[in-house]
Amino acid sequence: MGYLTREPIDVGTLVAELADSGRGGTVAFVGSVRRSEADGPVTAIDYSAYEPMAAEECDRIVAEALARWPDAGVRVQHRLGRVPVGEPSIAVVAAAPHRAEAFAACRHVIEEAKKRLPVWKRELLEDGAARWREE
Repeated sequence: MGYLTREPIDVGTLVAELADSGRGGTVAFVGSVRRSEADGPVTAIDYSAYEPMAAEECDRIVAEALARWPDAGVRVQHRLGRVPVGEPSIAVVAAAPHRAEAFAACRHVIEEAKKRLPVWKRELLEDGAARWREE
């Protein structure tokens, strides 16, 4: 499984990859492209990345999670290219023997990914304009 994809994210596949009789808790976080009053007339986001660096950083983030929660399994995928409103742009799935570890590992991965991944967002607007998003 690669961390970066240009295809729609299949959360079910990520969950299935972590299936294990010793892991009783599975947590999935899905971040989708949104449209809201604060964000304005967004129709999609075009995600781009320096792919080798992003993959290496994902390796580090996942390794950190597995070091802290060694009985857990973690999967993360970030979409690249044009992602329409309502579709997932990132998914993190963590499975562990107990729910507390699964929640903690999942939260660690998504928070660190948001801070550290070299992935850039260009919002595409209804009127055809585009703007770079800083967060």
